Amino acid sequence: MPSRPAAQQGACALIIDREFVRTSALRAGRMLLEAVVIPALLLYAALATVGQVWGLISVLAWSGLIVAVRLRTQSSVPRTLLLAVLMLVGRTSLSLALSSIYIYVLQPIAGSLLMALIFLGSAAIGKPITKHLARDFIALPQMLFHDKRAHRMFTQVCILWGASRLIDVGMSMGFLQLGARNALLSRGVFSTVLTLLTVGVCIAWGWSRLRKMPDFTISFA
Repeated sequence: MPSRPAAQQGACALIIDREFVRTSALRAGRMLLEAVVIPALLLYAALATVGQVWGLISVLAWSGLIVAVRLRTQSSVPRTLLLAVLMLVGRTSLSLALSSIYIYVLQPIAGSLLMALIFLGSAAIGKPITKHLARDFIALPQMLFHDKRAHRMFTQVCILWGASRLIDVGMSMGFLQLGARNALLSRGVFSTVLTLLTVGVCIAWGWSRLRKMPDFTISFA
């Protein structure tokens, strides 16, 4: 278990496992590289050389290679990676069947738009989805889910992430107007950088808000 609540001198404490945070960050970074960055760069290079058909085929081959390597080196493929690969294969196969590279680009843009609507919508109705998602990554003290200041922090993080997804949609659509290759570059590189920056900003903001709560402390194991 990555963390656990504990009582120290009447205050509620969140104990964070450094090793869990490190391994989780490395795992997420590797998955982002394997399922987003490399496929986009492969397709970008193919469009400039051998054409979109071979580019889409190379993405399918890369998807198979990812799974094969994981099965070779591990007993099973992580479910999050498997889901990401299946989504990648799905949109690549559809693009190949319809002979349209735009299907490959538009699907993740639609995904970002949907995510923006979910996050901003949940913040607007006063039930930020970040409050529930946080439980999937770390065991937070129960008092956080009943504290108004913590609720405000979860709402603010929700708005930050939703706004970031809207920026991503706008950026991707802007690059799409310049052509499919530019759109691929945007999705593979710029969208990835934006996502990483947003994660950093959300963590920093949430951390700063929690630090200002007088009856709450954070320590590392």
